[in-house]
Amino acid sequence: MSSKFVMKGMIGFYIALFFLYLFGPLMVMGITAFNTPSYPQAYPFEAFTLDWFVKLWNHRAMMEGLRNSIIIGLGVVAISVPVGLAASIIMSQIYHRARSLYYLITISPLLTPGVIIGISTVIFWKDVLGLTEVTKAVFYKGMILAILGQASFVSAYCLLIFMARLTRFDRSQEEAALDLGASYPQVFWHILLPFLKPAVVSAFVIGFLSSFENYNTTTFAILADKTLVTVLAGEVRQGTTPALSALAVIIIGVSLLGAIVYEVLKRREQMRAERAQREAMIAEREEVPA
Repeated sequence: MSSKFVMKGMIGFYIALFFLYLFGPLMVMGITAFNTPSYPQAYPFEAFTLDWFVKLWNHRAMMEGLRNSIIIGLGVVAISVPVGLAASIIMSQIYHRARSLYYLITISPLLTPGVIIGISTVIFWKDVLGLTEVTKAVFYKGMILAILGQASFVSAYCLLIFMARLTRFDRSQEEAALDLGASYPQVFWHILLPFLKPAVVSAFVIGFLSSFENYNTTTFAILADKTLVTVLAGEVRQGTTPALSALAVIIIGVSLLGAIVYEVLKRREQMRAERAQREAMIAEREEVPA
């Protein structure tokens, strides 16, 4: 037995152990979602059932929390993606000596605990800007406060995504378009934004997921309303049921489906681009005289 064989065996063992640690709880939870006992039980498997999915659908608080989470997530994305995009463009064009201070200010929400952000959001919109009944009636609502509180740090995530994409942008394209008579809005819509399209999609997905799973900020900013995460936290305190496992199975299934669809679409786009490039090369060769 050689040392190389032992090394490969140890690496394989640790890789298998890592994936078991990573996916083991998900597999157990998936089994409990289809088992008949009223408490999460993977073994022994008594009988196959879909009743827990039906009970999950009929769980009023959980469905209301899911609806609120989706609404809040879309609201957070609607604010965070444009703000992060604007901040990244300013970052790429601001005077280099001011970039460090600007970067520190824009990234500071990520360094602030979520509890502080949630409490500060409630106090700000209640006491600082809540001097008039109109302002309080518009902004001092659980879902609005949750959107504003989450957007304060999700915007920083979007900023980092756009900055990573902008580092590979060729500024000569903008200069060439401006020299040819294009306006700044035309340069943005027809040159910069198409280049940033993958980053926009990534920022949308990451921003929505960050909002969907957020607990600390949401707990304090949501007031009397509830999101799916806060409802789940209350349910877990009272004791888990296989209905929660059914919810986890649905979330995992939707995530896998989304990843598969994205990968398929991405590969199709790559195949179209490669086909167009080959056709262009063939057409160029045919035009060259022998």
